[in-house]
Amino acid sequence: MKRIMVTGGLGQIGSELVPYLREKYGHDNVIVADIREPENGDELFVKLDVRSEEDIINALKEHDIDTVYHLAAILSAKGEQNPQLAFNVNIVGMYNVLEAGRKVGLERIMVPSSIAAFGPETPKDNTPNDTVLKPRTMYGISKVTGELLGLYYWEKYGLDVRGVRYPGIISWKAPPGGGTTDYAVEIFYYALRGEKYTCFLREDATLPMMYMPDALKAITELAEAPADRLIHRTDFNISAMSFSPAELVAEIRKYVDFEVEYKPDYRQKIADSWPRTIDDSAARKEWGWKPDYDMPTMVRDMISNLKKKLGL
Repeated sequence: MKRIMVTGGLGQIGSELVPYLREKYGHDNVIVADIREPENGDELFVKLDVRSEEDIINALKEHDIDTVYHLAAILSAKGEQNPQLAFNVNIVGMYNVLEAGRKVGLERIMVPSSIAAFGPETPKDNTPNDTVLKPRTMYGISKVTGELLGLYYWEKYGLDVRGVRYPGIISWKAPPGGGTTDYAVEIFYYALRGEKYTCFLREDATLPMMYMPDALKAITELAEAPADRLIHRTDFNISAMSFSPAELVAEIRKYVDFEVEYKPDYRQKIADSWPRTIDDSAARKEWGWKPDYDMPTMVRDMISNLKKKLGL
């Protein structure tokens, strides 16, 4: 990997992945691509709509890109508010990136999938890597499509496409991006400000989660893994922790007291279709995946860093 472009580079994961990659591979070797303009005036930025294959090809050629981290997507909750947009950005956009990669001869495309790829028929506990994939959200449908398209382009064209299935991502740096697990980020801000938090999921809605440092480590470690060790390609389960809102509240209350009420909305139905715990033994065996954070260490680090960020 010599020249990297991150689509959706200004989003929740992208805004932290870009500096992580720049530190790893050199500042000038990582290009940010997004449909929005950066607020910091990043000189290594290209405005890009992934719904245009021509624009993607032009950007890849202009910046001599050999690796793409394709993060541009409409997330689960926002996707249900506008499924037509989610289809075009997530599915058409993915196809365009793959076609562009095929035509210009990219070395590698990293495409994160999600636990949204699972559905009501999927086993809820210790969910296997290879299992039933029948999601009921446009976001989930797009992730299954992306996994299969990536595998197809690898087997038919030799385009090296790889991906992990992310659980909910928690970060103190980036704001949530419209997902069903956003409560696990929002709740810290309310707690530290001493404000009452209204949770949009049930108190017992257990879901897989991951702290952002582990999310960055996972996708970059997979990108660097020897190809001959990989049996799976685009659909690696990865896991770090699973908890319910009530369990997260109890852990946060070890540091600060605050009030919480539960008023489940349309996102609860989405959460009900997802697993509670994940079996990530394939990732551990094939490329040595191992998370650094569990819930207690994540909460401690979140509170410490958010206090500094909020000036508390």
